[in-house]
Amino acid sequence: MEPHLGSITRDLINHAMTYQAYRELIDKLLAENKTTGQNHSEAYLDYTRMNVQRMNRWDKTAKVSETMREVVEAITEDQIWLVITEAWCGDAAQNIPYIIKLAELNPHIQVRLILRDEHPEVMDEYLTQGTRSIPKVIGMTADLTCELFTWGPRPPSAHEQVMEYKRDSKGLSYKEFSGTLHLWYARNKNQELESELLPLIQSTVIQ
Repeated sequence: MEPHLGSITRDLINHAMTYQAYRELIDKLLAENKTTGQNHSEAYLDYTRMNVQRMNRWDKTAKVSETMREVVEAITEDQIWLVITEAWCGDAAQNIPYIIKLAELNPHIQVRLILRDEHPEVMDEYLTQGTRSIPKVIGMTADLTCELFTWGPRPPSAHEQVMEYKRDSKGLSYKEFSGTLHLWYARNKNQELESELLPLIQSTVIQ
């Protein structure tokens, strides 16, 4: 039997998407007035269109600190970072481009993406407080014998804002709250995401 991590098998990795393929899929679906998953409402299409703009912006502007660069470049063993996502997810659009920037620094890192709703068996092994929150990143050895780290669905400050909104919306519509959350992302410029990922990635470096 081939090595695997729960529901993460070699076949799943082989059929998972590159970031470029993920972006091309989103563009293709939007051209057909669709998004990923089953909900193709105008609201979800609007989320997806906005997310394309966010990813375009971060693809161009996301910066990696020198400290993080040194840590990522120190990785000497092959790794796979599997990302669970959906095109309509705002947190995914805000965080995935930076993760891609990290992986591009080291050929030992291979990033692959899968859609949450197409792989519930994987998602259900990486729940956040019992919910299927995304994005979720699972770092693992390339032979699928060892899980190295997990991250997601969002940096701590953003997550606390989401939890607080769920506890008490204070009369804000979801659209109003979402605007506040994405303004936080724009101002934070991936700094909190980096501080959270740094020790996780550092722990995978063989000394």
